[in-house]
Amino acid sequence: MTPNRRTLLHAGVSVTATLASASLAGQSGARDPRPPKLLLADDAESCAAAAQDFGHIIQRPPRAVCKPSSSAEIADILRWAREQGLKVAARGQGHATYGRAMAGDGIVMDLSALTVIHRIEPDRVVVDAGAIWHALLEATLAKGLAPPVLTNYLGLSVGGTLAVGGIGGSSSRHGLQTDQVLELDIVTGEGVELTCSRSAHAELFDAVRAGLAQCAIITRATLRLMRAPERVRRYLLSYPDLASLTADQRRALDEARFDQLQGAVVPDGAGGWRYQLEAGVFYDSSSAPDDKTLLAGLADKHETVSDLAFGDDANAFAKLEKLLRSNGQWFNPHPWLLSYLRGSNALEIASEVIAGLNSDDLGPFGRITYYPMFTDSCRTPLLRLPDERIVFPFNLIRIPSSADKENADRQVARNRCVYDHIRSAGGMLYPVSALGMSSQDWADHFGPRWPLLREARRRHDPAGILTPGYDLF
Repeated sequence: MTPNRRTLLHAGVSVTATLASASLAGQSGARDPRPPKLLLADDAESCAAAAQDFGHIIQRPPRAVCKPSSSAEIADILRWAREQGLKVAARGQGHATYGRAMAGDGIVMDLSALTVIHRIEPDRVVVDAGAIWHALLEATLAKGLAPPVLTNYLGLSVGGTLAVGGIGGSSSRHGLQTDQVLELDIVTGEGVELTCSRSAHAELFDAVRAGLAQCAIITRATLRLMRAPERVRRYLLSYPDLASLTADQRRALDEARFDQLQGAVVPDGAGGWRYQLEAGVFYDSSSAPDDKTLLAGLADKHETVSDLAFGDDANAFAKLEKLLRSNGQWFNPHPWLLSYLRGSNALEIASEVIAGLNSDDLGPFGRITYYPMFTDSCRTPLLRLPDERIVFPFNLIRIPSSADKENADRQVARNRCVYDHIRSAGGMLYPVSALGMSSQDWADHFGPRWPLLREARRRHDPAGILTPGYDLF
């Protein structure tokens, strides 16, 4: 037995005894409360780690942490937790920004041991929910394949992004990561193991994808694959204002010039803003892109910023992560706000929000991401987008230079004001944002899809133990 496992075993015995005495005091003939085949850790270090997330805004210490190694163990602990009246939150890489994967005085289920990539076929991959996208991409690239949609940061877990949506630079063409799912293995809040897809338990399949882990925990996913391009050439185009950036973004989108189309408004270092179109073209070494044709009629000021192998390009964010870790800013609060604007009023609403911001609101490495995408391929029922063919992801990526809690609290409060403005203009929330939401807020957010999620919750987690951090019900 390794020292780590021995420590967990000892901690498991300790927390089991504690929970048993609390829940069974004075009861005779009650069921043995010890969670079968599962190790629980209630030591200060484990609980402190699970009380934090990437946001560093909310702290909710759990009663214990568990690290299952199989779907069966997850089912065991969920059944046991339900009997004990304990809340449970699944945690992947801990990249939530507002305590969504926490369970105050409950159980945090750390899925980081479920990382097996079981099978790679020409059109699909079967992978555990705790695997990170970087490892998955590395494995599929070895066979010349890749997921159609990758998030800009690949240090996220597969299950984590499938629980919220998973947007990337290729979403205009392929939808979100939840749209690439062929089948899911899950464990419901009642501890029932199921496999669901469009043809089996279809309603549950729709309630789990982008369902914020409210009725089940994803344990394994079968995902669509495509042939991987060899290389990516990236361009950066600069503009004097948001209107001219928006016009060129729309043109490039309409003409399908690029395989990836994004954009940003970033601090210019002098109290103003830089407006940038960011685009990428996939190609193989035998057919390099024609720069002149691709950029014709767009901004005069442009440059080729990189030309990399597809895998290296997909992992480009890792350089920024390394920098932020080295200077400590990775561990500061991250009061992010992520949303979608209606294409018909995106320029107006984005301009109004940006007018109320300054570079200090974002931090020296922060940015406002802003770009158009088609919604034709976005078919996940619980993914809420404005009801238009073109929408604009509009995200306030705040990376403060200090750990000032008061500043973080102010930004969270401002997030609420900005969100209310966006919502009143027909925009939608991407639900990994740092702001408080009431049950009524969530009902309004999901709109006509709310009954789907509510009914799935009632049927598959009637005790309401799963993922309390969202405060949905």
